[in-house]
Amino acid sequence: MRCPFCANDDTQVKDSRPTEDATSIRRRRQCGSCGARFTTFERVQLREVTIVKSGAKGEQRRESFDRSKIEQSVSLACRKRGVSQERIDQLISGIQRQVETAGEPEVPSARIGEMVMDGLKQIDSVAYIRFASVYRDFSEARDFEEFASSVAEAAKD
Repeated sequence: MRCPFCANDDTQVKDSRPTEDATSIRRRRQCGSCGARFTTFERVQLREVTIVKSGAKGEQRRESFDRSKIEQSVSLACRKRGVSQERIDQLISGIQRQVETAGEPEVPSARIGEMVMDGLKQIDSVAYIRFASVYRDFSEARDFEEFASSVAEAAKD
């Protein structure tokens, strides 16, 4: 594993342990050159999945599934909401497992977006609204208000 600080290839694993949800291995490493310490995670990948993204004018782009993109957007939506990192990791691992075990080599990005929204809806309503505002591309404050009021009505039921 290459050191993220000095790019040296000589790093040693100092400690390995499973994460709390047992879906990955956390490894503490130390660089033999600069002495810096850093953490890596090893996860199981069941199969290679391609994400199909729809663009402007009906264009479609394809790219490999990237867990870190979901992690980034969910973490941003949950920022300052008191949602534990463990809960976020469980949500993302569940989505990744669904995508990889679906048996489809290509998955539309819209389906993943809906999975994230469904998960956030169960975790935190504000994070759900934050994610939806970007995912559904709200263009005016009115769009935001209408969506937030629909979430509030659903919470009453």
